[in-house]
Amino acid sequence: MIDVEDLVALVRNYNPRTNADLIRRAYSYGKRMHEGQFRKSGEPYFTHPVAVAAILTEQRLDDATIVTALLHDTIEDTKASYTDVAREFGEEVAELVDGVTKLTNLQLTSTESKQAENFRKLFVAMSRDLRVILVKLADRLHNMRTIKSMRPEKQAQKARETMEIYAPLAGRMGMQWMREELEDLSFRVLNPDARNSIIRRFITLQREAGDVVHKITADIRHELEKAQIEADVYGRAKKPYSVWRKMQEKDLAFSRLSDIYGFRVITTNVTDCYRVLGVIHQRWRAVPGRFKDYISQPKSNGYRSIHTTVSGRDGKRVEVQVRTRQMHEVNESGVAAHWSYREGVRVENPFAIDPTRWVTSLNERLGDEDTDDFMENVKLEMYTDQVFCFTPKGDVIQLPRGATPLDFAYAIHTRIGNGCVSAKVDGIRVPLWTRLKNGQSVEIITAEGQRPQASWVDIVVTGRAKAAIRRSLREEDRGRFVKLGQELARAAFDHAGKKATDKALRTAAKMLGLPDETELLAQLGSAELTARRVLETLYPEFRTAQPEVVDALRPVLGLAADQSFRRAPCCQPIPGERIVGITHRGQGVVAHAIDCPALAEYEEQPERWIDLHWQAGRHAAVNTVTIELTIANDAGVLGRICTLIGEQKANISDLQFVDRKPDFYKLVVDVDLRDLEHLHMVMTALEAETDVAQIARHRDLSRKP
Repeated sequence: MIDVEDLVALVRNYNPRTNADLIRRAYSYGKRMHEGQFRKSGEPYFTHPVAVAAILTEQRLDDATIVTALLHDTIEDTKASYTDVAREFGEEVAELVDGVTKLTNLQLTSTESKQAENFRKLFVAMSRDLRVILVKLADRLHNMRTIKSMRPEKQAQKARETMEIYAPLAGRMGMQWMREELEDLSFRVLNPDARNSIIRRFITLQREAGDVVHKITADIRHELEKAQIEADVYGRAKKPYSVWRKMQEKDLAFSRLSDIYGFRVITTNVTDCYRVLGVIHQRWRAVPGRFKDYISQPKSNGYRSIHTTVSGRDGKRVEVQVRTRQMHEVNESGVAAHWSYREGVRVENPFAIDPTRWVTSLNERLGDEDTDDFMENVKLEMYTDQVFCFTPKGDVIQLPRGATPLDFAYAIHTRIGNGCVSAKVDGIRVPLWTRLKNGQSVEIITAEGQRPQASWVDIVVTGRAKAAIRRSLREEDRGRFVKLGQELARAAFDHAGKKATDKALRTAAKMLGLPDETELLAQLGSAELTARRVLETLYPEFRTAQPEVVDALRPVLGLAADQSFRRAPCCQPIPGERIVGITHRGQGVVAHAIDCPALAEYEEQPERWIDLHWQAGRHAAVNTVTIELTIANDAGVLGRICTLIGEQKANISDLQFVDRKPDFYKLVVDVDLRDLEHLHMVMTALEAETDVAQIARHRDLSRKP
């Protein structure tokens, strides 16, 4: 364990004005509070807080953060309280320690809804003071470095949590070195065979080709010396997890994988960055499509660098990153660079990003979407790289990799996104699902009356666009449900000899605990509420005992004990309709609707007629009825029709197109229903859909029994 004087020395290396007495008191207090506690490895527990503090000294963080690291488990695991810590070390430290404690108690890998709720708490903690997350990340890093002493199942759980949450969060904050180490430590637990295989291949490659990194580094230094450019050059093989992920993404064998080596050139000024780029491109052939200029277009976490991939020695692809020393410091520390000290004062690095502004922008991009959407959007925001595109006026729009013109439109304004009908990229009209590339100019074309399509949710990749599209679709669905609910309420009230007035519906809504009559109509239209229940709520005299479920094999009265029953396929009678039975030798009794034209041929055979009635009660939704529809030939219409039928709790058992024209489709749909009222609900819902031109019940006399 690092002793207190060594820890003070680590801080003094970058902050000679450190409050050494404060750190010594925190060290002594933490050691005393954790006395008698041990880690799974058998070491004294206090070795862990000290190691976390040491990790944070590598980021050159302020005294309050170092003290928080030493005390970060005291409120949770010892007899120390918030008040005790505040009295001994001040409110700032107590707030930070309390924040870390609350984060430790969040179960970020629990059920999806709980996970989303806890992620919101994590982002709230970040918005209050980002140093809380810095301590938590350092805490997780040390725990992953010493994970071998835990039970195998606990190792796997912590590794998954680290891979899914803490590693991408570190990357999103610009702490790329920490992200890479967290990923690799998790990879060692989750897939040790794959990791060992990649390491063995690196060893074999080095044995066959020699020290490639040393050779290419020397080549770059030689070229820079010839051009009289002062710069430091570093090279390394990429981390095993980074190599494995690229193999999985591109479905390539290790032998076919390119750019498994990375090199950094660190200059003294921005001008030299571009001079270095010129030297490298003159000496080696650049790989098309693999150039990114994050100096002119920085990432949102402050990251700046030029990336290029070239064909180096023996045709091997290598990635070269070029940056200044100040940029490199921010790139290594990310948002943490805001608190970095040197010579006792905060580092005035022009590239360090304001953490408050960064968290605010992140929260704005995540928006206030539903819980189900929140997790998806958090992960999108944390995992993605970025591209930079231009508006026709030259404004820069920053988007995640894989973004489309629709994402671009929503990034400008929700109104632009909702009204988007097409897009031009570099002056050429392209489909809305086109993936944008760095440096492209995008023009969005809008139209009055355009509304988002359900298929757009699968096209866009940004959380902001997904949330806006889903919100618009919900509003559109609500309007349609309200309209349908009005029709269902009118029909039900008319049938009962009542009027569905606004006052009656408002009263029913209040009695049912709904905010207003509009919500009542929306729930009626979406089949969350039945018109019968609304009637019974207002008029108790309509209440009846809950009907028993009718046996689907014997749904009618009037049959002899030995007689079988089936519905006539020509008229497809359903409960609620008057029926008559016709006997067929060897086929039992076939039930027809009383108005079925097929009955005419049995008029001279009265001995075959049987008086039938449907059993009273609730019938199962097993009675197939064929509906004939004429719908607009447009994207998404058929999907909406199927959704409408499903919303009415009806099942589609078959669907056939009978006519196809440029502007419309004609189709017949077999729907499984309970009774006549259920049929009326389905047909009313379909009739209310604007893209349904005609709807009718389909009867086919050619299908006589």
